[in-house]
Amino acid sequence: MRLLQWSHDGGEKSGVRGFFLVEIKGWFSIVILKFNSGTREAYHNHAFNAYTWWLKGDVVEEKLVFDGVRTMMRQLTAYTPSLKYKYTPRDNMHRIRAGEKGAWAISFRGPWLDFWKEVRGTKLVTLTHERKVVSEHNVGIQPHLPALEQRRWLNN
Repeated sequence: MRLLQWSHDGGEKSGVRGFFLVEIKGWFSIVILKFNSGTREAYHNHAFNAYTWWLKGDVVEEKLVFDGVRTMMRQLTAYTPSLKYKYTPRDNMHRIRAGEKGAWAISFRGPWLDFWKEVRGTKLVTLTHERKVVSEHNVGIQPHLPALEQRRWLNN
């Protein structure tokens, strides 16, 4: 449980810090997020569903979309401060790139599951609490290669 505490969000390699108003993983979390410019390289999903409001700065979500075989597309969606929320389901394999000045958001997260995943190079890594590695599988995915990009601008 966390209460009124600053901490890394997404591990020490993440450029995101969070001020956790409250985090009770089995129930919910409310966190104010500070995104530094850029992002960490790993695409990831989450152990929770989340509703996020962007408060300051610009970000682009890079979402991996699989065609069911082994082809991957990258869908880009830009977000700016707005009253509209961004819903992030647990299975959304993505990463967030913040603009030059970074970004701020508030996120309301649902209960955690025990596992989530990260793409590291060509490996799909399953993680559990405290970011412990449960398994690694070579899936032959190259998320850093150019892919079909769709750009949708929201909240402008």
